[in-house]
Amino acid sequence: MNLIELNIEKVFETVTRSQIDAFEVKANKGQELLHKGTGKGSDFLGWLHLPSSITKAELEEVEQTAAGLRKCEYVVVIGIGGSYLGTKAVVEALNSSFDQLETRRKNPLLLYAGHTIGEDYLVELSAVLKNKRFGIINISKSGTTTEPALAFRVLKKLLEKNAGKAAAKELIVAITDKARGALRTLADKEGYKTFVIPDNVGGRFSVLTPVGLLPIAVAGINIRAFVKGAVNMEKVTDVETPFASNLASLYAATRNALYEKGKKVEILANFHPKMHYIGEWWKQLYGESEGKDNKGVFPAAVDFTTDLHSMGQWIQQGERIIFETVISVEKPDNRLTVPYDRADLDGLNYLAGKRVDEVNKMAELGTQMAHIDGGVPNIKITLPALNAYYIGQLLYFFEKACGVSGYMLDVNPFDQPGVEAYKKNMFALLKKPGY
Repeated sequence: MNLIELNIEKVFETVTRSQIDAFEVKANKGQELLHKGTGKGSDFLGWLHLPSSITKAELEEVEQTAAGLRKCEYVVVIGIGGSYLGTKAVVEALNSSFDQLETRRKNPLLLYAGHTIGEDYLVELSAVLKNKRFGIINISKSGTTTEPALAFRVLKKLLEKNAGKAAAKELIVAITDKARGALRTLADKEGYKTFVIPDNVGGRFSVLTPVGLLPIAVAGINIRAFVKGAVNMEKVTDVETPFASNLASLYAATRNALYEKGKKVEILANFHPKMHYIGEWWKQLYGESEGKDNKGVFPAAVDFTTDLHSMGQWIQQGERIIFETVISVEKPDNRLTVPYDRADLDGLNYLAGKRVDEVNKMAELGTQMAHIDGGVPNIKITLPALNAYYIGQLLYFFEKACGVSGYMLDVNPFDQPGVEAYKKNMFALLKKPGY
């Protein structure tokens, strides 16, 4: 069974292996709290064994629904936070970077709404969808979260105008609570196809529920391979796996050891442009899980080599409060060599005949060496290839490590009380009843 790899050797100038191993007891305790369900937020542990609990029948239902939506030209995924970031991370990583330009796509183009309150965005999106056949996947446990609820109200009206009310209800799928909430009430009333967001799975851990699986399947990605990767990672990061070979525990211990040494910011870096939204998903996962009680590593993300020409200066020589976790893809899908040019005005003939990926890999290695020399500890995660199986592994690995790491910090990794502050102020300013 091939697995992603974790290499922590390049942090040893800041923390020694023995200092990391000193966190073994805390990591094992974090694993125990997760698996026994005795830690803070234990009513939100439905993600823990989610991959291995997904049945063939459930996957078939998702695939069948996705097949119906793939008859549309566009499908709008409405949701905020984990309700869209997991989907976007997987789809952007695995589909063509230029899907929006292709005129002969096999699958509809996924568009996103409800992740922002932007009037221009909604107007421009509505203009694209006017007189088009589009579907909607509306994701909300309550149906009353402002951003997605507002977007759904606007796009539902447009869809009904485009297709007629009777046809529109066949193009809307609601992913919501099993029995309660505004969206559940509306879905039951209108007869929308529905999937359930489990009560014990929070949004940022929901990518392996229909929240992620349905739109990922609509995009034509093999969700069975995606789930299989997550199942295998669930097995190898289980509580019974010894600390020294448990990827999730080791990553959690390393980042906590670095945090204790004053490394307060973790920068997730990649050298593959299709991984950008993996970083965005990861930022929410760790920021919302650990950033509480005046604790937590601040999660940031960069895309290399692009950001080496902007953020690279600060990373190399700024305040030494950072460490770096690099996601590396061993083998890209495609092959392109640098052509020879007789004039060689750009001076690149020394690269002629080399693969572009070889140039990229040397940039990756050179960057790692420079950052380590500059006092930036470096963790490396290697994916053998960029496919659904390994992305499934990667996302579950981060989820499991996040749960362990949060418990090591002695916070509740599964709530987000700070998110409510802006909502209360916004509702009061808008004169919402009750505020």
